[in-house]
Amino acid sequence: MASFRFIHAADLHLDSPFIGLRGLDDGMRSFIQDSTFRALERLVRLAVSEQVDFMVISGDIYDSSNISLRAQLRFLDAMESLAREGIAVYVIHGNHDPLDSTKLAVKLPPNVHVFGAEPSRVTAVRRSDKREVAQITGMSYPTSKVTDNIALTYPQVTRELYHIGLLHANVDGDAQHETYAPCTRKDLSQAGYHYWALGHIHTRRMLQESPYIVYPGNIQGRHIKETGPKGCYVVDVDDVYNTVLSFHELDSMRWSLVQAPIDGCGSVDEWRQSLERTLGEIAAENREKLSLVRVMITGRSPVHRQLESGYVLDELLNEMRRREASKAKAQGYSGCVWIEGFALQSGDALDMDRLLAEDSFAGELLRLARKEQSEQRLHAEDGIVSHALAPLKEHAEIRALLERMPAEELLDWLHRAEELTLTLLTQEPKRGEGAGI
Repeated sequence: MASFRFIHAADLHLDSPFIGLRGLDDGMRSFIQDSTFRALERLVRLAVSEQVDFMVISGDIYDSSNISLRAQLRFLDAMESLAREGIAVYVIHGNHDPLDSTKLAVKLPPNVHVFGAEPSRVTAVRRSDKREVAQITGMSYPTSKVTDNIALTYPQVTRELYHIGLLHANVDGDAQHETYAPCTRKDLSQAGYHYWALGHIHTRRMLQESPYIVYPGNIQGRHIKETGPKGCYVVDVDDVYNTVLSFHELDSMRWSLVQAPIDGCGSVDEWRQSLERTLGEIAAENREKLSLVRVMITGRSPVHRQLESGYVLDELLNEMRRREASKAKAQGYSGCVWIEGFALQSGDALDMDRLLAEDSFAGELLRLARKEQSEQRLHAEDGIVSHALAPLKEHAEIRALLERMPAEELLDWLHRAEELTLTLLTQEPKRGEGAGI
């Protein structure tokens, strides 16, 4: 067999709307909304510079089943650029862009093969000499809801070539993602393929190496739960099927969670200066990218009481955003750090071990809150959280939102309620309070 090279990409989500971001000026919003297209352009440039023989895209090219014309035309431009270089592209559609999506009949160039609603197989060749090097099997979602184990319908290996399976699926039941086309690593291993090119999970993961079962992640992070580098894999296969993967970044803006402890800070301004040093380090690390960060305020100090009121953080957020927007206008968005928001996870300067041990109302409340901080108790009908949320659940839409809420968000609510209550219980009364004056 001849050696060859290909790119494995997935979850392009072109024209993602980036809903929920606040405080953006028009320039910043436009830069963010164009980020998926910039990642696509970088993907094309990478394919050309790495001289790959072909590319596979494992679903969710578009962000919505109501596909915009802009997204279709930008994808068409990218495919035509690859066609001029003689690079073939093999594509499946996923739950976001199934075959029954609303779209215009934009005709893709002949170098692009789109798999249909049933598993099928094509043969890929090496660009330099048109020698057959791989068989590629794939299936597109006919509709957005594919809940069967479609991996079991993929045909077995039939020829002495490298076999690649394109599959948009939730392998081994990742609880953070919807269980579309659920299957197991065992299901995939038994098919005899050498490389499973997966899509659907946006976090880069190498599930297995023999055979290779790989999620490259999406090519551009779209919200704070999609942190870290985003891109694709360049895959080299030699003449005896040895396979080497190399990850390449494609994102032009990067999401991250930033710790900003208040421990040891004697004032809000001292904490602010520490935060600005941290953000400066992020800007230096990502000189070529826009950084979008959520600041996690942690630790314990008297500063917490000032931050708890809210207005201090609001004013600080507005001022730091204004400063970065001004810098962006002067020098562009590379190297800018935009604060997506603050997450207050800190507490007052309390001795929690002492409170947990003492026989007091505050101690009993703290022990009860800690008891409730398990996933079972969070959802228990007789639990504090369920009881507190019961009035809200009488509203159908709010009930649906609460039922979809991840356990970590409920835990955050419980933690915030615990800290606020302890602060109110343990703060010293102002002079004259409770004295009948």
